[in-house]
Amino acid sequence: MRTPLAWLPALLCALAPGISHALTLAEAHALARTHNPELAQARLELQALQAAETQAGARPNPELGVLVEDTRSATRTTTVQWAQPLEMGAKRAARQAAAALAREQAGVALAAREADLIATVTATFHEVLGAQAQRLQADEALAIAARAAEAARKRLQAGKVPPLEVAKAQVAQAAAQADLAQADADLALARARLAALGIATAASAATAEGDATALPGVPDAQRLAEALPDAPALQLARLDIARRQALSDGERARRVPDLTVTVGAKREAETGRTLAVVGLSLPLPLADRNTGALLEALRREDQAREALNAATLKLQFDVTQALTRLRLSREQARRLADDALPTAQAAHDTALRGYELGKFSFLDVLDAQRTLAQLRRERVQHTTDAHRAAADLARLLGSPSLPTEP
Repeated sequence: MRTPLAWLPALLCALAPGISHALTLAEAHALARTHNPELAQARLELQALQAAETQAGARPNPELGVLVEDTRSATRTTTVQWAQPLEMGAKRAARQAAAALAREQAGVALAAREADLIATVTATFHEVLGAQAQRLQADEALAIAARAAEAARKRLQAGKVPPLEVAKAQVAQAAAQADLAQADADLALARARLAALGIATAASAATAEGDATALPGVPDAQRLAEALPDAPALQLARLDIARRQALSDGERARRVPDLTVTVGAKREAETGRTLAVVGLSLPLPLADRNTGALLEALRREDQAREALNAATLKLQFDVTQALTRLRLSREQARRLADDALPTAQAAHDTALRGYELGKFSFLDVLDAQRTLAQLRRERVQHTTDAHRAAADLARLLGSPSLPTEP
């Protein structure tokens, strides 16, 4: 059995530099399914409600009673009786229906929690991929800044530039070192977030394996519309309506009094006779007709219907928002990759070579460096945002993957 802090050493390993082992997305999903504590809670909730469903089918226990009249043995009368309550008005059926629907809700909630976990792991995994790419780019930017600083020192030694230009190059190199330190911190935090999802057993090997520039597909619009009614939020809302109806039926059934049948034997010591005892008892619903409880159950039923309407509207908005974010992020990442980045890379290379040959000023090199670094960061960020939006769609629809548009 795992202790509450068993994940701490592995989590600290995730924060440590020098992680070298690879972790694929499929492995991250499998580890999360196995070790995530919230998913384990959802499984236990389902098991608990399965037990509650079993209990809901239990019938009332009989009662065994002994009644002694008179303390003198010669005239004593002893009655032994067996009383069996009989539920009337289909109370047991309504109770079983409500318990079965609660158990079904727990099953849907478990599937929804798993879909949410997988979507979160997917998004966090791509955050790690993005952070790794940002860290690599920061390392390259530092190398470029060091190259520019070395070129400035050579030009200073040749007497072609003033010392101020070397100072500017050194400042740019120091800024690149600071960016690298920030990228290291961001990568460590991204790995820690991934480990906290139940993947702490592999946190010391949490170098994400994958393509940081790969973009997710856009779900097919028709299949997306077909998947909406089966979204976990709507399934849960519909099941809640059905459960509330079963609870209303149960409260309605409680207005019918239960019948108790009694059988037994009565022994009279004075006459030596044994008499059969048969009895019926039925509560009279004069003061309490369960009106308030039934009215409350009916209002809860109406409330569940309104909750379904609210969940439908919210789901439609959330899906539209996630789909818009996905398309926008994909388009921005593609434009940067196809148009802006090649141009910025060419401009940077030209500026650096021209500076080394004395054709451009160092300000031109700095401007080209900053533009290239900014565009690279934006591309990685847009790619990460696209994966996050795709994961949100999968979470909302309860599906790890959806057919994509051609």
